Amino acid sequence: GFIHDMKYVIENLPKDRHSLFFSATLPEKLNHVVHSFLTNPIRVEVEKQKASVNVSQDIVKIKGRSKVDVLHDLLDTEGFDKVLVFGRTKHGLNKLSKILFERGVKVAAIHGNKSQSQRQKALKQFKQDYIQVLLATDIASRGLDIDDVTHVINYDLPQTYEDYIHRIGRTGRANKTGTALSFVD
Repeated sequence: GFIHDMKYVIENLPKDRHSLFFSATLPEKLNHVVHSFLTNPIRVEVEKQKASVNVSQDIVKIKGRSKVDVLHDLLDTEGFDKVLVFGRTKHGLNKLSKILFERGVKVAAIHGNKSQSQRQKALKQFKQDYIQVLLATDIASRGLDIDDVTHVINYDLPQTYEDYIHRIGRTGRANKTGTALSFVD
């Protein structure tokens, strides 16, 4: 949209110069523009980590319903056998854990306020299928290798794209498929 302004500025620059151009995106169809401005350009790309092809991603529109009710309905659905639910706050996860437990869900929570032994116990129960649902803050989004997680649910959306990739990477591991769902209002 501002190609004419760029041409004007570049035409008025010294011919002997170093030029650097930055863009969040650069479609292939604009390569001719780049080459018209530059001599022997070098392209450097920084690529963000991509989601695993083994993870199916979708959103769950809350539409004014209670998030707890939506989550509980999902957990009662066939196939939601081993579910990792990510939330934003320790307090919120403790409250959610209590509500789900009262509704008969086998659940545990891990976060920074839990002792190491409490976290290890919850992880062991989850790995051994004693509990169906593990609630976690981003403390669990990296480095956890838990077999057969069927679903990752972003009860609260992550702060960054990188956090999202790490969260959903807890499913779809070891050539198995998994599903990542994100709650949105």
